[in-house]
Amino acid sequence: MQRYIVVLGLFLLSMITYIDRACISTAKDPIAADLSLSDAQMGVVFSAFALGYAAAQVPGGWIADRFGPRRALAGVVILWSVFTALTGFARSFAGLVAIRFLFGVGEAGAFPGCARAFYNWLPVAERGRANGIIFSGARIGAAFSFPLLAWMLGSWGWRSSFLVLGAIGVAWAIWWWLWFRDHPPKPVEQPAADRSDLSFRDVFRSRGMLLNMVQYFAGNFTFFICLSWMLPYLKQHYSLSTAEAARYSMAPLLFGATAQWSAGYVVDRLYRSEWRAWSRRLPAMAGFALAAAGLIALTRADSVATAVAVFTLATFGAEMTISPSWAYCVDVGGKNSGAISGSMNMIGNFGSFVSANAFPLLYGATGTASTYFVAAAVLNVISIGCWVAMRSLGRGAPRAGQPGNC
Repeated sequence: MQRYIVVLGLFLLSMITYIDRACISTAKDPIAADLSLSDAQMGVVFSAFALGYAAAQVPGGWIADRFGPRRALAGVVILWSVFTALTGFARSFAGLVAIRFLFGVGEAGAFPGCARAFYNWLPVAERGRANGIIFSGARIGAAFSFPLLAWMLGSWGWRSSFLVLGAIGVAWAIWWWLWFRDHPPKPVEQPAADRSDLSFRDVFRSRGMLLNMVQYFAGNFTFFICLSWMLPYLKQHYSLSTAEAARYSMAPLLFGATAQWSAGYVVDRLYRSEWRAWSRRLPAMAGFALAAAGLIALTRADSVATAVAVFTLATFGAEMTISPSWAYCVDVGGKNSGAISGSMNMIGNFGSFVSANAFPLLYGATGTASTYFVAAAVLNVISIGCWVAMRSLGRGAPRAGQPGNC
């Protein structure tokens, strides 16, 4: 029973992380008006989070491995909640960029800390669904952040709204510190055939981990537009109100949450079958294929309903890759799962950083968003090939001291 409470607690944490990071997209217009910022400057603000988040992934994962997920998660949640609240006190472009960068640094330890908690608490056969559950919380949180922030902005203004969001994170951190322990009363057995404990020093010499980073870069490049430019793009391109754009922007994220559940279930189901060695690979490959198809279809969309429908398909596909990606890291990382997953998430979130800047730059240079969508589709096709060569279970999986065999 306790391990289900752990998963529930991390599901709620995942919701909070994405409410806090997606809310700035809804608040773009009042922030830009108040601080006299251009779209290019807001692109820098969006990407500042991604840069800080990416840069601090490995340290965040190392902290979880070294000090345990109890202290690590309580600490990072309080840290980023402080910077969420401080967003409401920004008075200049430089100040806002610095705050959002440090907010990203704080959030960086969240999912590597979750990975280490799952390694300590969950058997291998349950990690696919558990990852699917917590990352579905991220998408649900992001989806509801759009109408939630639209209401909060109308009621309190953008500065007070960020202060309230910061307080919610602090409340979660207090609960986690009081209730959670780093290990369950009965230790979880790790099957000998699947134990790896790949060290951090071997990460960049491991072909499997390098491929893992490439595909996670592509997934983040595709998904991050949901948290940055999708709402402003729909609002401007289809002449929508903020409330209308917020409602449309929810759809890809909510369906993305169902992709997390579906992929997590399939990962665990395949693990128990004769397709065990492909239990991480097949769901991810199918996801990238769907994402590429949706992105190409998006270049032909001629209405807001069609655009949202095909982008929802693309997001659904990209989200199918998340659970297998994190399960892969826990498989090969073992007791170093925090640092190993942090390495993947670091490179992945450079994809978010590039995405936040590439969309307005490519749009401005070519006069169409299709350039960005085609580029993202190409990255998704490349990622299918990455997963063909990635093995984390059984024969051919990476092992400590043998970084080149994956």
